[in-house]
Amino acid sequence: MPPPAGYGAFLAGLVRLVDEEIPGVVALREALHAEPETGFAETATARTVEEAMGEPGITVAGTGRMYRVGGGEGPGVGVRAELDGLAMTEATGAPYASRNGNMHACGHDVHLAALVALTRAVRRVPARELPGPFVALCQPSEERHPSGALAMADEPEVAAAVDAVVAAHVHPDLPWGAVGAEPGAVNAAADAAEILVEGVAGHGAYPHRTRDPVLALAHVVVALHGLVGRRIDPVHGAALTVGRLEAGTAENVIPAEARASATLRALDGADQETLRSAVREVVAGMAQAYGCTGSVRFTKSEPPLVNDETFAARAKALAGAAGLQAAPPWRSCGGDDFAHLSRLGPALMVFVGLDGAPGFRENPLHHPRFLPPHEAIRNVARAQALGYVAGCATKAGRTASLG
Repeated sequence: MPPPAGYGAFLAGLVRLVDEEIPGVVALREALHAEPETGFAETATARTVEEAMGEPGITVAGTGRMYRVGGGEGPGVGVRAELDGLAMTEATGAPYASRNGNMHACGHDVHLAALVALTRAVRRVPARELPGPFVALCQPSEERHPSGALAMADEPEVAAAVDAVVAAHVHPDLPWGAVGAEPGAVNAAADAAEILVEGVAGHGAYPHRTRDPVLALAHVVVALHGLVGRRIDPVHGAALTVGRLEAGTAENVIPAEARASATLRALDGADQETLRSAVREVVAGMAQAYGCTGSVRFTKSEPPLVNDETFAARAKALAGAAGLQAAPPWRSCGGDDFAHLSRLGPALMVFVGLDGAPGFRENPLHHPRFLPPHEAIRNVARAQALGYVAGCATKAGRTASLG
């Protein structure tokens, strides 16, 4: 059931409560940022969030946590934030910068602090006034395999508690104060590929007596970077990047094998399979041309992140009530395992703009100097609140009276 005053009025009131909670979570954001943990090892992070939430929550998917607030019986709208950081060294110079070799270089610390603020705000609303149950989902392992979202979606307790899901994610390509909530595929399907080329080792002075896997792999890399332009429709979104090479121990030794790691991205699920097949063909064929053998192992695969059309429309219609504006249409070949949670019900990823934010230095996601300002916590929490209310409206099936 909608709140008595309408969804827009309820959201505006919830946002006022959220804003009051923001000063109390800035220290939490700094604590989370200073001690990042990687996938399924977020024990201290989960404990810090529990302390900020004021209760332990339900443990799910290893280090994950779930918190439910009111709204009557039955499943509710899940609002997801990520517990994990990345295994990379921070170079922001912030007084609360991480020094443990990991880094929150994708804004997960901001997302978590925002979710704590929103949960606290929702608790302050009389239960009878909530448009539906609110379920905070603190998810492990978004950045690495195995997927924490997939693990959460497989949890019976989560499936019983949630039948619509929303997440908010900061992004430096969108303007400050704006949110992106486009229908359809907004993030790409993402595969991680491990490539192995095996040859015959020998002395660098006698290459004719070897079968050089380094040379073969070099040609594989060049060929792979030409795949997208010749296998995928130019009007579709797709990308392929080889990000790691590994071979040899000395300059005068031709090794027996060479390895590479690549990522494949496609907004269309059919294009994802096209790229997979093409990568296998190129690796095997190019390796054979140099007397070697080549193989590919896909270690991670995420489907495209597809925003529910009705959910996205509700969010756009309600953005003003959250003190936000709709960003211009925007999509990305980035990937997010939030896509797995769409099996629970209608799903929406809301992107929160950082371009022009106070004091924000323009660096991309996963950059060692990426650092959203504290002010971003408020906008992310507002976007999460927007998603929660839009999700309740979507579940109610209303096509009007969002005000």
